[in-house]
Amino acid sequence: MVSKVLVTGGFGFIGSHIVEELLRKGFQVGVLDNLSTGVESNLAEERPRIKIHRADITDLVTLRKVVIGYEAIYHEAALVSVKRSVEDPISTHMVNAGGTLNVLKVAVESKIRKLVYASSSSVYGNSQSLPKKEDMRCLPVSPYAVSKLAGEAYCSAFARVYGLDTISLRYFNVYGPRQREGQYSGVIPIFIGKALRNENPVIFGDGTQMRDFTYVDDVVKANILSLEMETDPGEILNIATGTPVTINLLADVISRETGKDNLKPIYEKPRPEDVYASYADITKANSVLGYRPGVTLEQGIRKVIDWFVSTGIYARQR
Repeated sequence: MVSKVLVTGGFGFIGSHIVEELLRKGFQVGVLDNLSTGVESNLAEERPRIKIHRADITDLVTLRKVVIGYEAIYHEAALVSVKRSVEDPISTHMVNAGGTLNVLKVAVESKIRKLVYASSSSVYGNSQSLPKKEDMRCLPVSPYAVSKLAGEAYCSAFARVYGLDTISLRYFNVYGPRQREGQYSGVIPIFIGKALRNENPVIFGDGTQMRDFTYVDDVVKANILSLEMETDPGEILNIATGTPVTINLLADVISRETGKDNLKPIYEKPRPEDVYASYADITKANSVLGYRPGVTLEQGIRKVIDWFVSTGIYARQR
């Protein structure tokens, strides 16, 4: 039974939620983070109970020292923005592909029993088939998507060649508390931030684009199940809700939940790196892990709005 777990990127949005749940379940947890995007305050209350490693996954020498003594790894550390990857594809590749290779290498050396890799729905790219299924051909359209697919391929290769037990989880548009608004953040915190400032949301395209928005608690659930359940080495699973939502509908839900029905979207031309439609078939995750999403979009959006208001940065105005 695994008892000591390392979470790379553990001070980040998703990583910090995974750390909290691991602690709740009684695991000994280490956090590896270079704090380039992660925020220590995400785990302020948990800090006395975690071992902190201020390090970078691109530093193989330091990584070797950090991993000693751990039994499993959640690999969440990454540069996660499609937009950033278009602006700086080299850094994205070095961290997401090269850094993942480093983590896998030291995992083999340290005889890690299981590695759970945070992949992305972006790997499917503009494949026309819907919903997205794990056995589909991937056609990534951004450097970020290519880097995450490379990480998946490395995980599968290390499972075959070195016998490392890996599982890759393809996250679909994860959102939730601690996902901060910024130029590289997801659409939900951007729309909520604008609404709370009485600004109109900006939609790139006509708003009929479809996404599968997945609340962070459901993603955490899938991660914990991935450690607890026996899975085939090199397994790849979609983690999502299986329910498509248009960007127009998302804007409507956020306007309604923030009490800003007067705010109407501003439409701008589509961005070439954006995928038009993406939502998941989660049959395999249900079969392999027993995974079932439990949070609806409306419930999740209300939780995120409450978190935004609780930070004191924004005030809820009705």
